[in-house]
Amino acid sequence: MIASLRGTLVDRQEDRIVIEAGGVGYEVFCAGETLLLLPPVGEEVFVHVQTDIREDAFNLYGFLRPEEKQMFCLLTGVSGVGPRLALAVLGHVRPADLVRLLAAGDASRLVKVPGIGKKTAERLCLELKDKVEALAFFPPQEPPSAADAAGRSPVEEDAVSALVNLGYPEAAARGAVERARRETGEEGWEDISLEELLRRALRSLA
Repeated sequence: MIASLRGTLVDRQEDRIVIEAGGVGYEVFCAGETLLLLPPVGEEVFVHVQTDIREDAFNLYGFLRPEEKQMFCLLTGVSGVGPRLALAVLGHVRPADLVRLLAAGDASRLVKVPGIGKKTAERLCLELKDKVEALAFFPPQEPPSAADAAGRSPVEEDAVSALVNLGYPEAAARGAVERARRETGEEGWEDISLEELLRRALRSLA
């Protein structure tokens, strides 16, 4: 069972990466958000890994944070939710936000994830409500961070970090994220995914 990988990022595709470690190239499937936060090809990378062994496949799924892997395992434990669909959920909703949605039984945001219908969203809330409340990273009364106090959400900070990792100066990255926020408008800002935010920010930097 492979639990984590550290090595050189040698390839990056639409839904997966290849990490070379000890002379072996490991294909690892990742959520879109994870792919955007990874360093450039050729640099060292570390990912937490969930191994999925089936009769016809041996697949690895990679995550930058342990809580993402934990949520992935919970999601795939629900009937009708496979690894690819679980990655889609994590690509649209951050783990902490997902915990709050599931704990509150709020299926409205989940149905916006491609592949998640109303029945599946309701089943996720029903089956995972009690399980997510017991998670170690669940912050029921989490104090606001410095970024929150300044009016910036965690997804904004992640977007800035991703742009800096791509080589943009921090000031330019923050400016691009702010322009993307103005373009989106406050009504759609609450539900924006990191992937979509980065697309809009990169467009403004082009």
